[in-house]
Amino acid sequence: MLAEHNDDVDNPLIWPILEILQKEAKRWMVHHLLAELQKEKIIETLDDDPNLDLFKRNFLIMNALYQLQMMLLPKQWLQVESMDIRLMWATSSVGASCEVNAEDPLRQYYMNWSNYDANSEEVDELLSSFWRRYQQRIGASSEITLDRRQALSVLGLDENASDRDIRRSWRKMALKWHPDRPEGDAAVFRQMCEAWQSLRSE
Repeated sequence: MLAEHNDDVDNPLIWPILEILQKEAKRWMVHHLLAELQKEKIIETLDDDPNLDLFKRNFLIMNALYQLQMMLLPKQWLQVESMDIRLMWATSSVGASCEVNAEDPLRQYYMNWSNYDANSEEVDELLSSFWRRYQQRIGASSEITLDRRQALSVLGLDENASDRDIRRSWRKMALKWHPDRPEGDAAVFRQMCEAWQSLRSE
């Protein structure tokens, strides 16, 4: 069943978008992020209809931005406005409200996966294809080599971990070890990605 909220669907565009925002501290616009993702071959054509294609790409980018906004708090603030997307340290974000507005209609729209207008199988396959391309880009193995116990251990979990526990730990650990983070480590991040991919492919 297609999940409506970000807690249930992990958008793999989060990580390449984080790389883009960390590498160049400037004001971004959605179409600029899209151009960068296309250049890296992370996101490709999603629909034969050009208008639907553009809508779906924008939807996925906005969803990823809103998820990342929550993940980065409280240390960093990600301003999410279509014409002004900026990553800032929360303490220096002059004029920015460093609180997520859960009632924001735009946020609610993009966090509801049913608005993507695709069935659950299509969304699952789409996100899986993103994961495969992203793993190839960061040098992670394209084949799943970890069993459940090993993958859980990588994420610091035991065999009784729930799906929610797994998602939370994955996001926390991946954000900590992302190569563009202060204490990041590319090799550890790749290992986290492989563990997550192994668990989500069960």
